[in-house]
Amino acid sequence: MQRILLFAILFCSFRLTAQPLAYPQGYFRNPLNIPILLAGNFGECRPGHFHSGMDIKTEGKENLPVFAAADGYVSRIKMEPGGFGHGLYITHPNGYTTLYAHLNDFVPMLQACVRKEQYATESWTVDLHFSPDQFPVKKGQQIAWSGNTGGSTAPHLHFEIRNTRTEHPLNPQLFGFEVADTRAPVLKQLALYDRSQGIYQSEPQLYPLSLKAGQYKTSQDSLSIPSESAGIGLVMDDYMNGSDNTLAIYSAEWYMDNVLQGRITLDDIGYDATRYLHAYADYSTKETGGPWIQCLFQLPGNKLNQIYSSLNDAAGFIHPGDQQYHQIRILVRDVSGNESENKFFLRCGSSKGNLSCQNPARPGKLSTFKTDQVSFYLDELALYDNACIPITKTAAADELSGILHIGRPGIPVHHYFELSLKADKLIPFTLRNKVAMIYSDGSDEHGKAAIAGTQGWYKASFRDLGDFHLAIDTAAPVLVPLGPCKGNLSSSKSLVFKATDNISSVKSFTGALDGHWILFEQHEQKWTYVFDSHCPKGAHKLVIRLSDENDNERTTTYTFNR
Repeated sequence: MQRILLFAILFCSFRLTAQPLAYPQGYFRNPLNIPILLAGNFGECRPGHFHSGMDIKTEGKENLPVFAAADGYVSRIKMEPGGFGHGLYITHPNGYTTLYAHLNDFVPMLQACVRKEQYATESWTVDLHFSPDQFPVKKGQQIAWSGNTGGSTAPHLHFEIRNTRTEHPLNPQLFGFEVADTRAPVLKQLALYDRSQGIYQSEPQLYPLSLKAGQYKTSQDSLSIPSESAGIGLVMDDYMNGSDNTLAIYSAEWYMDNVLQGRITLDDIGYDATRYLHAYADYSTKETGGPWIQCLFQLPGNKLNQIYSSLNDAAGFIHPGDQQYHQIRILVRDVSGNESENKFFLRCGSSKGNLSCQNPARPGKLSTFKTDQVSFYLDELALYDNACIPITKTAAADELSGILHIGRPGIPVHHYFELSLKADKLIPFTLRNKVAMIYSDGSDEHGKAAIAGTQGWYKASFRDLGDFHLAIDTAAPVLVPLGPCKGNLSSSKSLVFKATDNISSVKSFTGALDGHWILFEQHEQKWTYVFDSHCPKGAHKLVIRLSDENDNERTTTYTFNR
């Protein structure tokens, strides 16, 4: 019995402390030949997702050699215009897979394989998978050159370590990389939430924090909130030695009168769950121009269960039940073990509140919305917390439907939902396939091709609330050359174009040189063709064809000499 009890104690201790020694130490090497200096790390709050790896600085340059972090084989190469851009995956025999992203070229053998497939399929975007015997690599063998491709805004190497079986990214700093970090997390603001209301029905009380005698303090030690239950959040950033880039914390735990109320550990966040970032952080405050507030509680619709442990019965909320002051202590750590602490006294009131509003919606329940001009539903997994979703309309003489105000952009929706709008005006049959549904969050807007239904209804899929209307889209995308595309190009190395659409997006971009498809690579709104063997010296005719989501097309012809 004593042995069983001892085992149970040791097991619980392991679960609570999330020991990084669970991961092999020193198995993986630095994928670059320069010291690791981070521009970003695992668990950072990014729009729509948690950051899933280490962003390693490349001295502000591109084309640094990139090396295999351990023995294994190249198992996948994926090329995409956004996201990771040029991404390479290595599967290792110890159950992990490493990802190297935002690359420029791969080493010649891999580059030739990718180019062959791209020309064979006449598609720049490819997703290639390889068997263990095709491209084996040794630890320290060069595999590529660093770059700035995909959704990258500055040269760097994005590096991940994933569990091969689950494909979940893990916190790579737990694997023993040398990262110089003696700087503790910086706690900037404390946020208190009135849980008698949903997180989207009220604004948090924000209190600046300052470091005094080794602890972060508010200007007053005693705080209160009217509801019988309070949520706590923090605006906080971490930093490493030699860099001013903001990084994510690793863990936070909070106590009431020295009794643990909950713990968050940022590790093992799968891509299938990364959008729950909108529930982990206060999305509404961020969407309206505020900071990232990281919430020390779990909203009812937040399914990111693996990052939470030791939550009390109130899902991490402070719920003393006696309207007395209680000491709150918050301990924040970074992945190197540096700690910061915040203490204050908190009193909760007696208000219970309820969701009383137009079109109330709750997580875990199907919500259906229908008026004479709007129809959609949000399923049980769509919302993270109680929300009010009023539907109103503003008349607009030049719009097909007027402007429909559906909820507000500060209420996040976890996945796409199908929205149907009914036109105010009769749309000619010849234009029914040219209708677009336009979304606006108050500052930016974008459209999607809308599918015609019956009796004047049109539908499209979105995953944001805000303002919507219908419009006719008959304008073709616009093509602008960014370099010389006529005359003598003997000194040029590439052709570059910018392609945009006024309502939706450029759905297809095809370049044909002398009647044969050539490889244009997309980076945001730019398409680039780097001269290769398919463009020998001499006179050439280039034909570019564009189309948008409503199948509006543009064809442009250029002649040049190389």
